[in-house]
Amino acid sequence: MSTVLQEVDERSRLAGTNKFELLLFRLGADPGGRRELFGINVFKVREALVMPQVTAMPGAPQHVLGVANIRGQIVPVIDLPALVGCTPKGLNILVVTEYERSVQGFAVEDVEEIVRLEWSQVLSAEANAVGGMVTSIARLDDGDQTRLALVLDVEKVLRDVLPSRVQEVKPEAVGQRLQIKPGSVILAADDSFVARSQIEKVLQALQAPYVMTKTGKEAWEKLQALAHDAKAEGKDVRDKVAAVLTDLEMPEMDGFTLTRKIKEDERFKAIPVVVHSSLTGQANQEHAQKVGAEGFVGKFVAEELGAALRKVVSGGEH
Repeated sequence: MSTVLQEVDERSRLAGTNKFELLLFRLGADPGGRRELFGINVFKVREALVMPQVTAMPGAPQHVLGVANIRGQIVPVIDLPALVGCTPKGLNILVVTEYERSVQGFAVEDVEEIVRLEWSQVLSAEANAVGGMVTSIARLDDGDQTRLALVLDVEKVLRDVLPSRVQEVKPEAVGQRLQIKPGSVILAADDSFVARSQIEKVLQALQAPYVMTKTGKEAWEKLQALAHDAKAEGKDVRDKVAAVLTDLEMPEMDGFTLTRKIKEDERFKAIPVVVHSSLTGQANQEHAQKVGAEGFVGKFVAEELGAALRKVVSGGEH
């Protein structure tokens, strides 16, 4: 396990391919006695360390064990096994994550390894899996054997455990309506139910028609269908799609790949793309620009998302 902990920091800096790396860990036994394998994208992981001292906080939210001092920063420690209904043999490891501009620690039973996967090996999960805490299922091929890892929806976890950290969408703060061509839509892609809900509120505040999809692959297929409809009507696809808004981490096809495919296709390359991601590191922003995205905005500040969409659709604020 020590090797895994040493590699987390280095590997968390990898970006820009249709592959990603998953940190695998155990949370203990579920009510049926099964010990499922869970995962989180290494991009979100700042470090993993042996469980430090945790100081209990009076009045802390349910499933928050307390706070820990991590290199001079006080971070909340979330009891992840309790949240998903597992019983661990012990809370031995703290996985420290940086997500949506906040830092938190997830207490887990044990960390196993880091695996590199193609996004095509990850399938969207049903919303009721593990109480809606799982966004997708990764297929791990080990020779003749195949294991499955449940990829956690961290946005859902944080909204449920630390709701005060989740920014509510206030229409008056989002700003002026989005000026788009009548009959066109914003095509959005995000695999998290919570994120989709937040995005929809922003688009509604902007009075912008939209089509919401759950993966990059689904968004790409919808774009193809809209292009087909446009051609049948003697129109350009820009008459149908004003802009694409995409997350980066998604099963089947990630946002980098979706953006690259759009920009390499003569039919779509003029459609502006805004990347909307919790992976806010400089490397990700630079790579989003390299594959052709016109905008990059970190999750989740409603005003910034509205401003980014207005900028690419109408060339600036109005």
